Amino acid sequence: MIVYSYGHDCHYHLVSPCSDSNEHRLGCAVVNGRPTRRLVVLEVLARCQDFISAQRLHSLLVAEDLRISLSTVYRALRELETADSVDVVRDDVGERLYRLRPEDGHRHYLICRSCGRSWPVDSEDVEQWAERIAADHGFAAVEHTVELTGVCGDCQPASDEGESLSCHPDSGRRTPAHRARSYAS
Repeated sequence: MIVYSYGHDCHYHLVSPCSDSNEHRLGCAVVNGRPTRRLVVLEVLARCQDFISAQRLHSLLVAEDLRISLSTVYRALRELETADSVDVVRDDVGERLYRLRPEDGHRHYLICRSCGRSWPVDSEDVEQWAERIAADHGFAAVEHTVELTGVCGDCQPASDEGESLSCHPDSGRRTPAHRARSYAS
């Protein structure tokens, strides 16, 4: 499958191949020689290292001269979430932030409260704890999301009694009011 980008000349241009695993996992599609809006959203989301809001994602798409509405971005993100292709967290004011889910389904994150950067972490202990708690309460087929928050090494010198400063160059509008916190979808 081929991934296209809508160019300045109002035509779609080849950007990169959509891997077979992503095609299957994310339902990449090009219809009538044009990528679906979901694929265009996915293409930009895949380049984001950290969680990102729908508004910020829309701004990035518009900055690339893509004609797409904010409501279309929300619909595409909802479809990707339904397909278990993105992880979702909420910030302090309840705004949903999105990140492409790795193929292995890993959903544990260490998130910096200052700059908002996130690092996936692996913890077998968390998995065992979740299974034990679920079994103790008679639950089956339980899913969970675990996020650990703290102040990353880059932000520690700038951190002052919990006040957050944005030290990440791509942090966008992340401020103390926009820090990510745990949300289980």
